[in-house]
Amino acid sequence: MRFLAVAASGGADSLLALGLLQKEGHGVFAIHAHFLPPDDKQQQLADAIAAQCEAIGVPFQAIDLSDAFRARVIAPFIAAYVAGETPNPCAACNRDLKFGLLAEAAISLGADKIATGHYAGLADTPEGAALFRGADATRDQSYFLSLVPQSALARALFPLARRKKADNPEALAALDLAPPLPRESREVCFVPGDDYRAFLEASGVPLSGPGPIALPDGTILGAHQGLWRHTIGQRKGLGVGWREPLYVLAKDAAANTLRVGPKQDLLAASCRAREVNVLVPPRDWPETVLGQTCYRMAPRPARAAIAADGSLDIVFEAPLPRPTPGQVATLYDAAGRVLAGGVIVA
Repeated sequence: MRFLAVAASGGADSLLALGLLQKEGHGVFAIHAHFLPPDDKQQQLADAIAAQCEAIGVPFQAIDLSDAFRARVIAPFIAAYVAGETPNPCAACNRDLKFGLLAEAAISLGADKIATGHYAGLADTPEGAALFRGADATRDQSYFLSLVPQSALARALFPLARRKKADNPEALAALDLAPPLPRESREVCFVPGDDYRAFLEASGVPLSGPGPIALPDGTILGAHQGLWRHTIGQRKGLGVGWREPLYVLAKDAAANTLRVGPKQDLLAASCRAREVNVLVPPRDWPETVLGQTCYRMAPRPARAAIAADGSLDIVFEAPLPRPTPGQVATLYDAAGRVLAGGVIVA
């Protein structure tokens, strides 16, 4: 029998993971991380999780990781916007907090592995842990996990890998469990109301001010009120008119210029990523891989290679909407195995 820690967020997915592992006869305990300062609201949630754990005979442990979360997730999130990028904080949190500091705390408490409610697959191979897409294509989270090192995946467990999200209410009812959180949010957990602009303004960090909005040929069409207010591919809210619809093509932080152009100029055939996490040696990659550069995008056929400087170069077979710096680029093979992931820089 293994002794397993289950990361308990208060939501249905983590609770189901806990219930399933307990039913299978594993020794389990719940570990809850305070990623935000443990105020009254946070403490009430932790107390509700603890009470439910007590009712089903599962030990509970809370750990305050709010300082680390601010340093490793929130501060880089703000810095990325200042630099003209659009960050992916969930991927950073998975790498540095959930399967980093939280997993280390769980192991120090005696756990063999840490289980979470992620919809992704894991397999043991002679080369180490292999990460796959989850069975539920509508909830697959392998994209957000592609920055997690193989050594960290080796101590992870995903009980929901083969399950469908829509089946969860029935499965929880069968286990006589009800999540403390009445509903789950897909928003960034530390950004109130998912209003990142208001969050950045309230952060106290100096943000870029007004600057020109320019076409690719340099024609100035108007002024923006801060590059951080815009994202690559944005069409609405630019405040300028043209003979055809315009989209944000790039954010030139050095010149404080918002580059815009027609839809055809938004297409790109390649991108480069840094902070590359290689899960399968490049020599074992297929000639044609499947590349994904945002969560809602279907993976596209591409060729990929690791450059001499360690960055990841991806060339797609057909142009696609321009990848956004700060987002994650993930490579898969045809079987849905994650080959590598990195943070897009261009």
